[in-house]
Amino acid sequence: MRLSTLAGAACLAVLAGCASAPPASLATQAPAAQRAKNVIFFLGDGLGINTLTAARIFHAGEDGELTIDRMPESAFVKTFSNNAMVTDSAAGMAAYMTGVKHDNGVISMSAGTRSVAPGKDVNGNALVSSCENGTPAVTLLELARRRGMATGVVTNTSVTDATPASTYGHACHRKLETDFAASLVPGGAGYNIALGARGIDVMFGGGTQFFTPFTHGGKRADGRDLLAEMRAQGMRVVSDSAGFNALAPNAGQPAIGLFATNHMDYDAVRNPASQPSLSEMTRKAIELLAPHAGSQGAGFFLVVEGGLIDHALHATLGKRALQETVSFNHAMQEALDKMEALDPGLKNTLVVSTADHDHTLLLNGYTVRTGKTTPSNPGVLGLVRNLDGTPKLDKEGRPFTIIGFGTGENRINGNRNTQPALTDEVVTRDDYHQEAVVRTRTGAETHGGSDVYLGAAGAGAELFRGTIDNTRVFSLIKTAAGL
Repeated sequence: MRLSTLAGAACLAVLAGCASAPPASLATQAPAAQRAKNVIFFLGDGLGINTLTAARIFHAGEDGELTIDRMPESAFVKTFSNNAMVTDSAAGMAAYMTGVKHDNGVISMSAGTRSVAPGKDVNGNALVSSCENGTPAVTLLELARRRGMATGVVTNTSVTDATPASTYGHACHRKLETDFAASLVPGGAGYNIALGARGIDVMFGGGTQFFTPFTHGGKRADGRDLLAEMRAQGMRVVSDSAGFNALAPNAGQPAIGLFATNHMDYDAVRNPASQPSLSEMTRKAIELLAPHAGSQGAGFFLVVEGGLIDHALHATLGKRALQETVSFNHAMQEALDKMEALDPGLKNTLVVSTADHDHTLLLNGYTVRTGKTTPSNPGVLGLVRNLDGTPKLDKEGRPFTIIGFGTGENRINGNRNTQPALTDEVVTRDDYHQEAVVRTRTGAETHGGSDVYLGAAGAGAELFRGTIDNTRVFSLIKTAAGL
């Protein structure tokens, strides 16, 4: 049934696989008969409460629902990092994956590890940077592998970006993306041996430049072609939708699909022939991992990131952010439907969905209800309107939008009446940047520090309730899965 029916060391040294054991003080494991055999962790990058609300209205109207709204258990999550009120994606995701509070910029290391920015070579590429202190902190994905579970990571950003890297990598700085790529190649220099002999079973996203050398248009200064090395190790490597669609379950033969040089394209403009959607990647990942979920299998651990939500918000592209949230929503529903078919009632499967941090998106004014956005109705993307339908005006007599930002690139100098009056036609364009209170450089709208929402369904979901720290999510998943 559908969910709607459910009420230190140096950075290279850590990449070589010296993952530490989990602290004994963490929550007690669940009895084997009660474990969540399969775990799917959804991460909407930057998907704060305001963005979630706006996306619900955009997609289904004020009284509509998104998939996360129908998940039976919920919590609010505090997201502050070890050294900042407002976290970045590295510290935010690493807290979920390791249970350790991190400094901004640090990827899955022990408490107190300082973020050390790597130097750059003559081509502007990041060099290796040794951590001044700290050791690797074991991740949920590594714990899952230790128990014999299959593992997978799906994202529409580069697979070496901060959020996905926090599942399998360890470093003092998030910019060491060529090192993260090397940590994925079984038997190669820099491989993270905590990923097991065969490595991660399924990985889909972008980022080919971090796997290929300069001579092939990539970013690697060491001359290694990691994709060729992966093929030599027996991994299936694909680069477009045709190759992706041809992938079939084959236990013991990992599959990696990289569909962009760096990050993948926004869902609304991607070319389906070259880039599968987030929903398609999620469905395929479950299909490839499903043999491990059967009665004789050890189960699987899958992470799915909707990373382009964050990119659109940094650019103050409200429409793109909401479209990407809807894409993320579809991927969640796809996963729940697939798992319901494999595991009726989700008796052996835990699904958790949350965000790593907030953004500064705002919902302004006392606007009349808009309903969902359609080609003929701007909805939440439009102007704030009075109950009689006329635009509400600011102090200078100019209309303003429902969606705004606390920080961003589009801030009017002086009075807004020096500019043409906004119209629904203008503010609903794909490339419209909503106005901001504080001007930033182009594309540099900031994260926000508010709590984020978490929804959970299936085995162990009842553990998630109240207001919890982001590090607590690690221990709750660990307990539910008996890791």
